[in-house]
Amino acid sequence: MSTTTNEIIEKLKSITLLEAAELVSQIEETFGVDSNAFAGGFVAAPTEGGGASVETPEEKTTFDVILEDIASDKRVAVLKVIRNLTSLGLKEAKEFTSSLPKAVKEGISKEEAETSKQQLEEAGGKVKIS
Repeated sequence: MSTTTNEIIEKLKSITLLEAAELVSQIEETFGVDSNAFAGGFVAAPTEGGGASVETPEEKTTFDVILEDIASDKRVAVLKVIRNLTSLGLKEAKEFTSSLPKAVKEGISKEEAETSKQQLEEAGGKVKIS
C-alpha cells in the first residue's frame, strides 16, 4: 500500500462510529454512490479502538441428520430406513435407537440431509437437521 493509503487507514481506525457514519454519507454524496450496493448490503464501519475486523458468517456446507424420537408404532419402519441410510445391521440399528437423540448421518450435503430427513419422517421418526 502507498503511504497515503496507510495514513488514511490509520486515521479511519481512530474515528468514532458516528464519525464513520458521517464519512459514509459524505462519500455517498460526493461520489454519487450507494454504500448498500456493496458487500450484499452489508457495510462494515470501523469500531472505536480500531483494528477489529468484521467478518461475514460463512454459509454452512455440511449438515447432520439427527433422529430425535420414534413413534412406538413406527419403530420397525424407522429401523429399516436407518439400516438403509447407515448400512447397520438389525442389532446395531436397534441399539442405535435405544439412546435418542442421535445423529444418523453427519457431515453430509444439504440435499442428502433433506432426503434422509424426509425418508425418516415418512417412516415415523422425528428428525432435525443441524
